[in-house]
This record gives sequence, C-alpha cells and structure tokens, in this order.
Amino acid sequence: MNKIMLAKDTYWVGKIDDREVPFHRLILGKGTTYNAYLLKTEKPTVIDTVDMQFGREFVEYLSELINPEGIQYIIINHTEPDHSGGLAALASRAPHATIVCTSPAVNELKEMYKLHSRNFLVVKDGDTLDIGGKTLKFKETPYLHTEETMITYCMEDKILYPCDIFSTHVASNTFFADEADFDITDDFIGYYNAIIHPHRRYVRTLIQALEDLDVQMIAPSHGYILRKDIQKYIDLYATLSADTIDDKKATIVYTSLRNNTKKVAESIKRILEENQIHVSIFNADKSEKSAILESIKEADAVFIGSSTKYADMIGNLEDVLKDLKEMNLEGKIAAAFGSYGWSGEAIEVIQDYLHETNMNVQSTSHVIKTTGMTHVEFPVRVRFSPNNEQLKKIEHSTTFVADLLLSAI
Repeated sequence: MNKIMLAKDTYWVGKIDDREVPFHRLILGKGTTYNAYLLKTEKPTVIDTVDMQFGREFVEYLSELINPEGIQYIIINHTEPDHSGGLAALASRAPHATIVCTSPAVNELKEMYKLHSRNFLVVKDGDTLDIGGKTLKFKETPYLHTEETMITYCMEDKILYPCDIFSTHVASNTFFADEADFDITDDFIGYYNAIIHPHRRYVRTLIQALEDLDVQMIAPSHGYILRKDIQKYIDLYATLSADTIDDKKATIVYTSLRNNTKKVAESIKRILEENQIHVSIFNADKSEKSAILESIKEADAVFIGSSTKYADMIGNLEDVLKDLKEMNLEGKIAAAFGSYGWSGEAIEVIQDYLHETNMNVQSTSHVIKTTGMTHVEFPVRVRFSPNNEQLKKIEHSTTFVADLLLSAI
C-alpha cells in the first residue's frame, strides 16, 4: 500500500477490513477500518493500533515505515481490542516504548496483553507530551464510550485523534471523507447512534474539550479522516446529543421499614429533578392506591422500591404491583430499587412483577449488552443506609434513566 500521509511526518498505518464484520452484535455490511497513526518525529510515536486479529500484519506494515525498535511512545486512547489489539505484537517489537494512557487504562492493558513489566506514562486532562518536533495534548473523555477513553491532539498539525469519536464504519481505499464518491453523513450518524448515543451525556464533555483546540483535521479510529467541514461534524454531535424539549415525568413508589429505602427514593427524586424531570413520589402505605396508579399512568418512568423483611416486600406495595399487570404501560421505563440487611429478596420480587408488565424494565444485563457500561446496575440494591459509595451507584443508575428520558432521538 502507498504511504498515506496526513501531515509532515504523520502517516496512517491501520488496516482496511472489507468483510462483513461482526461488531457490537451488529454486522457491518460496509466493513470498517482500524485506523492507527505513526508520527515519525525525533521520538517516534504510534497513536492506537488495530484489531487483535491483525496485530502481526499491522506491525509488518508499520515496519515498512520505521524500525519498531526505535518507537518511543505508544498512545492508547481506548483499550477496547479493536483499537488496542495490536499492542501486544507492537510492544514485543518496540521494547523501549512507553505506553501512554489514562489511569483506568493501565491495569486493563497490563492484564489484556501481559504487559506488567512495561513502562506506562499516565496522562491526565490537559497534559502535554513533547515527542520531538510535535507536541501532543491529551483530554480525558470518560464514557465515550468507556471509562478510560481519552483523545489526543497534535498542537502543531492541528489534528485531533479521537479514537471512536467521529468515526464511520466504512471500508475504503479512499481515506479522506472529501475524496469519497458519496456523502458520508448517513454513515457518520449511523455510527453515532450505534456506539456514542447511549453515552450522549458525555458528549458535552467532548464539546467542552474541543473549545480551546483549533481542530483542522479529525483522524478517528474507524472509517474516514475528516479534513473539510470539520465544524459540521462537531455540530452534528452537539445536535444529536441534545436534550428533548418535551417535559418528562417520573413516578417513585416505595415502602420503607427503617427509612433506608425512603432515603434511596429521595436520592432518586433529587437526581431526576436536577435533570429537570418532574417527579411524583408516594409512600404506598400512606397514599391512596388510585392516586399512585393515576400517576404511574401519566409518567414516562416508574421507580418502585421496598425494604426486605423475611425475604419479602413490606406494606401495601404488592397491591399496587398486582394492578400494574392489567394496565397498558407500553413505552414507559421501569426500574426496581430497595434497601436490605440480609439478602434483599424484595427487590428481585419487584423486578419480577415489573417484567410482567409491558414497560421497558431496566436490568444490568440489558445495560451491558446495549451500552457496554459496567458501572450502571439494575435493580438498584442498597445494603442498610446508603453510604457515599452506594449513593454513587444510585446516581449512576438514576442518571442513566434520566438520559433515556431526555434523549431527543
């Protein structure tokens, strides 16, 4: 393959995968590319790698441009194997290279590629690295789309290396979007919807990070490199991730033995209201069932929780849950929660009841399968009174529901 140059001493060194590629439980009918980049400076640097099955091929192609033993830095913006997969092969051929990443990425890379003895440079938001003739600036972009993700910006070339962000899934020998024989916008939006939109809250972090960067080219890890109409693509992310203008409502219903589940309910209420969602909250033992059911009927999201006593729910909550099965609640989001001291069976019983309705019931399994997020848990289970760690768990899960409600697409 001919050398693909982005700027002086800057080369594409990735892999074109023109198969029908299995990816995130999708089939990429147009294939994809795994884009990696070589900055052939005084301290040669590689930014990202390729999918693990192409690691050997990646190093062989890279070796046509540089002796890998001379590489000084390997930057990993994101640890997912379609980006970091070539690291093991490259690290063995570049024994003196320092691996550059965020703090959460270090242990992941060590464990994934048996790199426990390698030198790592942990970078934080705003840090810079002089690679001899070029200066790299790093911005942390957590949860776009995993916790450890960052973006890298070359200050002299004004090139942004954002990994998954601003990508497309298209396999093409035409590397630059402005040279493609079609408008890539639909593919660009399709990638956003499939990979980035579940994490749209964090797009705000990205947009803020770009405010002080003069970006003249975007070199993502999949698909086309963008060097014209840059602001168009940035604006698309801002538009697609915007909140809906519709008013959203949530109903919280609970029973509580020692006020611990009440505290969880109040935390959920506070977080939803901070997201401009109108909340109605009911203690099922102190409220009319008809009022509770009417509120649930009008709500966009429903949270139901109970303390556990003798492996069961307490109070009048089960009477409410039995009636939900007879209601048409299609389109509503539902989540179970509760506090417990021993094993928390009541929370699971609530979850079972919710699954008997036609609501969109949140579960940890569903979240992981659709977003890859491992920090969001459903049902929300709190042992005894919520401490700081458990309050954080409540926040993650409630915010996830808030994002589902507020999504404009």
